[in-house]
Amino acid sequence: MNKEIVKQDFKAIIDSHSTILILGSIPSVKSREYNFYYMHKQNRFWKVLANIFDNEFLSEDILVKERMLQKYHIALYDVIESCDITGSSDASISDVQAANISKLIEKTKIDTIYLNGLKAYSLFTKYNPNLIHKAIYPPSTSPANARYNMEKLLEKWLIIKK
Repeated sequence: MNKEIVKQDFKAIIDSHSTILILGSIPSVKSREYNFYYMHKQNRFWKVLANIFDNEFLSEDILVKERMLQKYHIALYDVIESCDITGSSDASISDVQAANISKLIEKTKIDTIYLNGLKAYSLFTKYNPNLIHKAIYPPSTSPANARYNMEKLLEKWLIIKK
């Protein structure tokens, strides 16, 4: 598989009432196919939110997912605007153009930013030193993170439900 230039083409799910921001690195191949966040069937992101907040997060309907995010004042986006990447491998990411997170959260109530994945965390801290005080790094919901079963993952992500 060759490297390709990938751009973050999804709109940020965010509004003035958002209090929490969850950032990934860049959408996976499956997410890009579905044109929405965390759409790989084995990614546990939506299962985690369903267990913590509301089963409707498990809906196949993207509009329902968006409505649930807004209901719980959760914003979603990515740290990267564009990069070179092989498939969905965060380890292969290079030539990063970072998203302007400060501008993104300017007119919101966001006080905590959760970084979903080590690459998201390392790039966030590199490009957003002014926001590090808001950053929390729970374990990645990616299927590649085999160190955490669902129970352990939920235990760590419960911090989101202040």
